[in-house]
Amino acid sequence: MDEDGLPLMGSGIDLTKVPAIQQKRTVAFLNQFVVHTVQFLNRFSTVCEEKLADLSLRIQQIETTLNILDAKLSSIPGLDDVTFVSSVTNGSQSETTSELSQGVPVMAIRNKMISEGLDPDLLERPDAPVPDGESERTVEESSDSESSFSD
Repeated sequence: MDEDGLPLMGSGIDLTKVPAIQQKRTVAFLNQFVVHTVQFLNRFSTVCEEKLADLSLRIQQIETTLNILDAKLSSIPGLDDVTFVSSVTNGSQSETTSELSQGVPVMAIRNKMISEGLDPDLLERPDAPVPDGESERTVEESSDSESSFSD
């Protein structure tokens, strides 16, 4: 016996003198456990299916956006020979991102766009339609087309 007076091995009860548990009660407990477990699994399955459907929809939206971006990029003349080299690895991803953020100032890009007769407000509206790319337009023609964007 331990310090509380309880036996170390077994309960000390003669199990031959204890009445049997009613079978109906055992079956009721087992049925309740099965019903609650099935309800939980059904709810869990429903939530998982909803989350997978949402994720699938988001992936389709991203793929559609990527296809649109690809089509826009392929419509720009002179980009056939441009290649992208990715030097990003797990450790240097933040370094590459910080290097990119310290690139050409926005005002320099805007000034270059103005000098080439392009609308610098396109930088603020990335979803705007891409100009047709005619480089022979004069400054007057470009100002006419800029006023048509503002209507």
